[in-house]
Amino acid sequence: MKKIALMLLAVCLTMGVCAKEKKDDSKYLVGAVKTENGLITFSKTFTIKGMTEEQLKPLVLGYIKTTLVGGGIEGPRTRLVSDGKEDGLMVARVEEWMVFKKKFAYLDATRFRYTVTASVKGSTVSMKINQISYLYDEKIDDENKPTGEEGITYVAEEWIDDENGLNKTKTKLHVGSGKFRRKTCDRAEQIFDKMMDFFEQEAEEKEAKEQPKPQPVKKRKYITEE
Repeated sequence: MKKIALMLLAVCLTMGVCAKEKKDDSKYLVGAVKTENGLITFSKTFTIKGMTEEQLKPLVLGYIKTTLVGGGIEGPRTRLVSDGKEDGLMVARVEEWMVFKKKFAYLDATRFRYTVTASVKGSTVSMKINQISYLYDEKIDDENKPTGEEGITYVAEEWIDDENGLNKTKTKLHVGSGKFRRKTCDRAEQIFDKMMDFFEQEAEEKEAKEQPKPQPVKKRKYITEE
């Protein structure tokens, strides 16, 4: 009986571990990926209190240049396209690595390519990510390094949309393209969150500088006030 009880306990624990490890993909299903003017687009708009358009523009541009372009793969596909001086629209083209799984002597990754645009009106920042594509399973050189040649190019509109990124019943991610949809949603959210965190910190620092410093209280040596 004890052996049977121990076996049942082991099975229950195993099932519990499997249940915990099972991914909840509900946030990546219908509605997670939207199309705008024929392009899959991720967008975010937010307002920073206490900061003007003139203060925000160089900060937005700095974030795009340093964090996104600066963190991308060096090459012609990662560059600042427009600094926004002419029409107010800041544009950058970025190529970066998107890693699906990494283990010892094993790497499953793709080149993730996208265009990011941002504009500032008053104290409101609007940002979009679109023109998304992926270069997957590219040729590897003799030193086991990716060359950017050959491979398969997937366009987001034909790969991570509801039709291709989800199963027929739209209840699960597709076996092949689902990982691209999941990671793309996560990366877009990360880009927006990091930018908002950056401006939250800037606003806090600005407010701290503008607050008057408390005046030191003068201590009287010989007089006592009642």
